[in-house]
Amino acid sequence: MEQWMNKLTKEQTIELERQVTLYSHGVQEIIPVQDLREKVAKSLVTGQPLRVKLGLDPSAPDVHLGHTVVLNKLRQFQQNGHIIQLLIGDFTGKIGDPTGKSVARKQLTDEEVKHNAHTYFEQFGKVLDMEKVELHYNSKWLSRLDFEDVINLAGKITVARLLERDDFEERLANGKPVSLHEFFYPLMQGYDSVTLESDIELGGTDQHFNILMGRHFQEKFEKEKQVAILMPLLEGLDGVEKMSKSKKNYIGVDENPREMYGKAMSIPDELMIKYFELATNILPERLDVIKKELTSGTLHPRDAKMIIGKTIVEMYHGHDAAVAAEQHFISVFQEQILPDDIPTMEWKSDKTVYITDLLVELELQSSKSEARKMIQNGGVRLNGKKVEEFDLQIQVENDLVVQVGKRKFAKIKMA
Repeated sequence: MEQWMNKLTKEQTIELERQVTLYSHGVQEIIPVQDLREKVAKSLVTGQPLRVKLGLDPSAPDVHLGHTVVLNKLRQFQQNGHIIQLLIGDFTGKIGDPTGKSVARKQLTDEEVKHNAHTYFEQFGKVLDMEKVELHYNSKWLSRLDFEDVINLAGKITVARLLERDDFEERLANGKPVSLHEFFYPLMQGYDSVTLESDIELGGTDQHFNILMGRHFQEKFEKEKQVAILMPLLEGLDGVEKMSKSKKNYIGVDENPREMYGKAMSIPDELMIKYFELATNILPERLDVIKKELTSGTLHPRDAKMIIGKTIVEMYHGHDAAVAAEQHFISVFQEQILPDDIPTMEWKSDKTVYITDLLVELELQSSKSEARKMIQNGGVRLNGKKVEEFDLQIQVENDLVVQVGKRKFAKIKMA
């Protein structure tokens, strides 16, 4: 790569350091860092924006804060005038990314891919300016490859290199099948970068192997190699598993402001800084102050979470909604005032009922065992009074207010 840094003016050198510092913030790994500096320097000298790629297989269209870790980094590039290349894997999506899977993934239909892609676009617009985003579908070039092209592509990588993938290696070691078509997924993702001539590709750390395929194939096709920027994976509200809707430990970007704020208040203390860094748009300078205040004890963890909650709601719903969500939380959960919009549930069953049956029938808990756990943890109230016995029988009456946890309420209307 040409030494563009030697051609920078004093002002451009300052801008280079600003951008590289910004892009490095909260990142797990940059491969290689020096190439990132050279690419930004080239952009400053030539006035040509960088092409920054994010590849998506639209297999799970509900976007949550875990997805926005990468989107927030893309927004930083976009705000500095660089081109965002959103690549929808409508062709590769039919195969399914085998990353982290113990079995081959279900192949998607054309209809499923199109539906999921449309959902992505709507939700990504909460983070990115979609009018300034390049949208690409890799079927445009992958579907045109004939069998000779595919053989030539496969000839540019060894089987040993493909078997370096942890998931393939693990499945083979455990006697589980690996289908031949799965080997072509990283090849196609790498070929996408060749076609788009991407300068940078972003992804989570679980995409390490796939993103490096872009560098590999760009080199084989005598293109300038892209830089890989790998973002950390965000743990969910349980503090253990990666944020996932299936794990029910997520905060969705489409959730209502009160739910979003309430969930933010349940973030484990040890993950607060990570959420600040990866899920909010709080500037590094302010975050440094917050870190110092948490360390010194001048900022209570509850108040820090309130900052996270308000910031997240404001990012996706606006300032007024954030203020309202915060006031609702303070009135309901700190001052113990019941909300004024409790949903009314019609009761047609017996007037005398066990509390566990009541919770299940009102769909406030999924099972009696879950209801008992919630009661044992002190999370159930009737008209504001804590329920302490899971075998309690109660008389159901009009306007009885049932509360489960911090966010679930129901007011009974007798049929």
